[in-house]
Amino acid sequence: MKTLYTSFQLLPRLATVLLLMLVTVHCQPVHSENRHGDGPAAETGQKIMLALLLDTSNSMDGLIEQAKSQLWKIVNELAAAKCADGARPSIKIALYEYGNDNLSPDEGYVRQVNGLTDDLDLISEKLFALTTNGGEEYCGKVIQTSLHQLAWSASAADLKLIFIAGNEPFTQGPVSFRQSCARAKEKGVVINTIFCGSFGEGTQTNWQTGATITGGTYMSIEQNQKTVYIPSPYDEKIDALNDRLNNTYVYYGSSGKTKKEAQIAQDKNAESYGQSNKAERAISKSTHAYKNSGWDLVDAAKDDSKAIEKAKAEELPEEMRGMSVEQRKGYIKQKSTERQQIQTEIQELSKKRQEYITAQAKQGSEASMLDAAMIQAIKKQAAAKKLRWQ
Repeated sequence: MKTLYTSFQLLPRLATVLLLMLVTVHCQPVHSENRHGDGPAAETGQKIMLALLLDTSNSMDGLIEQAKSQLWKIVNELAAAKCADGARPSIKIALYEYGNDNLSPDEGYVRQVNGLTDDLDLISEKLFALTTNGGEEYCGKVIQTSLHQLAWSASAADLKLIFIAGNEPFTQGPVSFRQSCARAKEKGVVINTIFCGSFGEGTQTNWQTGATITGGTYMSIEQNQKTVYIPSPYDEKIDALNDRLNNTYVYYGSSGKTKKEAQIAQDKNAESYGQSNKAERAISKSTHAYKNSGWDLVDAAKDDSKAIEKAKAEELPEEMRGMSVEQRKGYIKQKSTERQQIQTEIQELSKKRQEYITAQAKQGSEASMLDAAMIQAIKKQAAAKKLRWQ
């Protein structure tokens, strides 16, 4: 890989794109709806790979609530990133829990909730299913496990991040956090530590040291602080567009109908924190980061030109089962065009909504919370990979 990366640095831009097709990185053109899924489309560009390691012991209920209520805001910030050439980096998120007595002691009270995936509905579903229980919090162990289990890219161009949050000393457990962090550094993975408590206590219990080893960011948050949303006059309009957007998804495959139902379920989970949070999710669904090629025929057809004809009639929505291949193609094209129009409308309203929220927010009123801490660290470390937000 070292030889490949050295060559990558020396090649001109056109050859770079061709070379990158040989490694596991993926980037979307700014205005393109080409999406990575199960089809044969080649992968190009950069990735943002993010693993979130959450302490689910009894005292961490507030942390889990923040993660649930702020997921889509974090996703929207990730989706707004641009590569140096103006393209969009693909986004993969993984989720781990640790420090919970319900977890196996043989595994160090660590569980992979979900591996790196671009299925954001699945991440939301798994996040909302987390519960807390007292336990042993082994930071070194959960970091080590995530490094071993996840399919981290070998490309130095990719932004590879671990965010670990908790409130017990970073030194606990059978695995040295120094060794785990050193291994992360070798793999090009940056460790960012989030201590749930005072900044000084986190420093004294080695949370800052853990971040420093890999050049990451140490932060402290108020884990019991409730997420506060500023309602906007655009939320209701975005909500209505979200309903129309859902109608453009055409399920296929053995699990397609179930995944379609899951999409609606995650809308409801987001709405449980209010219409403003549901609007954040709808905005995520209007970006390249929201991918469903594995069950949505509109997305799948962009990756695989034969996906429409290969779909089994009995695994399609009832209205499509009697269609010929040509009729299917016309139907999917119509849904694709409709989706693009709706996503554009949501994006336009999103800009106005953000301007309104910025104007209404009181300067200095933001609490130290999970989303703000993560977004600040992501943007800082993304600069080294030539990713930008302008």
